[in-house]
Amino acid sequence: MVDHNGHHPAFTFIRSEFIDALNVTVQEFEHTVTGAKHFHMASDNDENVFLVGLKTVPTDSCGVAHILEHTVLCGSERFPVRDPFFMMIRRSLNTFMNAFTSSDWTAYPFASKNKKDFSNLLDVYLDAVFFSRLDELDFSQEGHRLEFAEPTNADSDLTFKGVVFNEMKGAMSSTTSVLWQALTKYLCPNNTYHFNSGGEPSDIPDLSYQDLLAFYRTHYHPSNAVFMTFGDIPAQTLQAEFETKVLSRFERLDTQVSVPNAKRYFSPVRVEEGYAADEVKADASHVVVAWLLGESTDLSKQFEAQLLSSVLLDNSASPLRRVLESSKLGRAPSPLCGLEDSNKEMSFMCGLEGVERERSGEVEALIINTLEDIVANGVPQDMVDAMLHQLELSQREIGGDGYPYGLQLILAGLSTAVHSGDVIAQLDLDPVIAQMREKVLDKAYIPSLIQSLLLDNAHRVTVTLSPDDKLEGRRNEAEAERLRQIKAALSDVEKQQIIERSEALKARQAQVDDMSILPKVGLEDVPAKLPEYEKHQQAGDLPVTFYPQGTNGLVYQQLVITLPELDEEEMRHLPLFSSLLTELGVGELDYLAVQERQAQVCGGFGASTSIRATLQDRQTVNGYFVLNSKALVSNVVAMSELLKDTMLNVRFDEISRVKELVAQRRARREQSITGQGHSLAMTAAASGISGYSAQQEAWGGMTGIRAAIALDDAMKADDAAVSQVFAVFTRIHAKLLSADKQLLMVAEPQHEVQMMADVTPVFADLPKGQVEQTFAFSPVERNVKTAWLTATQVNFCSKAFRTVSGDHPDVAALTVLGGFLRNGFLHRAIREQGGAYGGGASFDGSLGAFRFYSYRDPRLTETLADFDASIEWLLSESHTDEALEEAVLGVIGSMDKPGSPAGEAQSDFYVALHGRSLAYREKYRANILAVTIEQLQHVARTYLVKENENVAVVSSTAKRTELEALGFNIETL
Repeated sequence: MVDHNGHHPAFTFIRSEFIDALNVTVQEFEHTVTGAKHFHMASDNDENVFLVGLKTVPTDSCGVAHILEHTVLCGSERFPVRDPFFMMIRRSLNTFMNAFTSSDWTAYPFASKNKKDFSNLLDVYLDAVFFSRLDELDFSQEGHRLEFAEPTNADSDLTFKGVVFNEMKGAMSSTTSVLWQALTKYLCPNNTYHFNSGGEPSDIPDLSYQDLLAFYRTHYHPSNAVFMTFGDIPAQTLQAEFETKVLSRFERLDTQVSVPNAKRYFSPVRVEEGYAADEVKADASHVVVAWLLGESTDLSKQFEAQLLSSVLLDNSASPLRRVLESSKLGRAPSPLCGLEDSNKEMSFMCGLEGVERERSGEVEALIINTLEDIVANGVPQDMVDAMLHQLELSQREIGGDGYPYGLQLILAGLSTAVHSGDVIAQLDLDPVIAQMREKVLDKAYIPSLIQSLLLDNAHRVTVTLSPDDKLEGRRNEAEAERLRQIKAALSDVEKQQIIERSEALKARQAQVDDMSILPKVGLEDVPAKLPEYEKHQQAGDLPVTFYPQGTNGLVYQQLVITLPELDEEEMRHLPLFSSLLTELGVGELDYLAVQERQAQVCGGFGASTSIRATLQDRQTVNGYFVLNSKALVSNVVAMSELLKDTMLNVRFDEISRVKELVAQRRARREQSITGQGHSLAMTAAASGISGYSAQQEAWGGMTGIRAAIALDDAMKADDAAVSQVFAVFTRIHAKLLSADKQLLMVAEPQHEVQMMADVTPVFADLPKGQVEQTFAFSPVERNVKTAWLTATQVNFCSKAFRTVSGDHPDVAALTVLGGFLRNGFLHRAIREQGGAYGGGASFDGSLGAFRFYSYRDPRLTETLADFDASIEWLLSESHTDEALEEAVLGVIGSMDKPGSPAGEAQSDFYVALHGRSLAYREKYRANILAVTIEQLQHVARTYLVKENENVAVVSSTAKRTELEALGFNIETL
């Protein structure tokens, strides 16, 4: 463990503390001249992480902080190329690279396990943030610009274009985003949270280039910055880079960027706004009640608020969530239920969706009455203790399966750092948990928090958000009228200037930069071999595989059941069965008692399926049903008993509970469309390629969302629909109990012997596998041309080509081809020139599908044409070995991306379970490294042809006529 406090002379050491639960030493330093803070989390983890965060405080909704985040990454003093950020993604073995704009900060993080790569990225990031060129053409590309529909024809219509402009049109198509903005607008009437930091599409065109430059000068300065790092590179080494590359060139800024607290209301506020919808349904309003609380940097107040939120809302047995889930006033609890503690002042909110607009007052009354009832009657002590247990478990867990673990820790402390709070205290929860355990012994503690933070708090806002089927049309017409007025006022000279800027931007986007000025890693820096994971296997009636991993006092357990043969009805309901299994009653216990038991014993309990096509045939699959959980080692027996009891004795008789869960599931699926539109389009496009791809569409695609809506409607209309589902669940359950089973466990090695001795007897009475079963999908091979229409301001486009799969020799080249087309053609054509937020191509080797996609895209047919043009570009142009190396590096980087200790073990188990041996994966990796440009052209010429083509888009209902004329099959929810 690195625990020394050495530092560069330009920095002053403030303090350091070893945090046992995290196994890191957190060190705090301050740059003497500029006042820049540096927090370093010293760890023996070789995945080093860097983040520089800046307090960014917009005073309107023009999106200046967001557009600046994009534009900063478009070239800098030392690296004056047009797009160093995306270029470095291709020249790096990074495990994470991105940039974020939050309500009051902007952050630039990256991570890498390769020291040379980390140094390269640090060079580029530091120069980008503090010495950006901010070219006006980049502002017009990333932010907004005026352009004629036909760029060189001043008689054609005038349009708004820009990556952020289109990104926010997509973001604000999400009802949840609209609801969040409405809430913060009224909760915070006088500070930066009143505004949309990402930018409102109607306001973004008001931002001038000079405004952007002014914001950069005042906000992007070391005096307004915090540097946060994690890993095994010493703080002193990092600080030498900060000082040499950046800090030595700055003096301390006289003025401080700050966020004033919100002006408080003296009585509650009630407001109503609308959201765009295809039709106005009577029961489609959202009603949310929100309170503004204290400052998040006051850690005692923050943890009190977190505990209160958990006690009220954590699970279905929590008293407020229980009332919301079972209320007939709405379909489901609002997606915004909970505590928001990342802003300077915290807020707590709760509510319902699927409400009749005129009943919003009843929803507010329900919430207030419930809180008053809890104050009067108290909360069971077991429930409070269980929430403290959950807090301790989440503190100890080593993550890393989504974001790198070090980045998760940095982000946990970032808001506190930006607002000059105590980062070490924020990360070291053990003392706080100990204090809380003392406080909660007083039975009046939780009720007193409800009384003081909520019931006696007059700064309360109730927002009713209702559907408006005319809103999108009014919004589009307002934009069109604004453009007509601008065009009418243009002189001939100004029209020519717009044309010239379009031409200049097009030329800039087409220019070939000297990429040699950017640092890079090469194939010589790629690790030679894949990691091997130690595992121990125990035979028996229930075979056990144990992986010894550094899990910091946690144990991960999975019961893995071979999926049996299922009929069509059982297959259709398998995902619903998986999602509901751990949410129902067990034996004598109803679902409320089971939820309490889960919270007391484990941290996360769920069921899922693991299905992959075999290497030999994409129409043949292996499938497994998985019941999974994690707990502190001290609870391993209790967790095992809970897992076994659930699998043996789950109840299929709680009708109202299932109706609530199905309604919640429907709401989540509907809300996912605008955020996952590209994935939904890709799933639809590939749905004709195999039986598994067709089933993915039926389960998780737009077809699956439509089925979730229909099932919810059927259950609302008649309880018999629930009984029918229970009958199917009973059949699935019986088949699973008679199928082959095995156990997967991941924990620290010193616990293995005792754990195996304790756990094995628990599962002794599980039924043995008795029959030979074959889980299979009916083979599918058909062409698709589908358009799904919904309420969205942007498009999501995809083409999918039927190719080869599994262990075919061409799979390696197809895998590399996605990155090659994205890097060389699609990024420029779809994002830079087309204005979409994103676009690219990828290959699914299990399905045998090569898929193009675009995300939050203002265009439709032009993007589909660009997919084809990228293939023509590949086949007709000459290409460099450097471009090939970049595409190969991208594939290898994604293959080698580390996960959490438990996640890596689980991944190793499942790739082997699905027949991907280490030898196979090593050979596949070697084939990737050996791919040639000729092979890329060969697979494109062979497979990316019209007879293999499938097309799907997710688009606006306004596009129906255009899409019908193009021969698309039109589908709606």
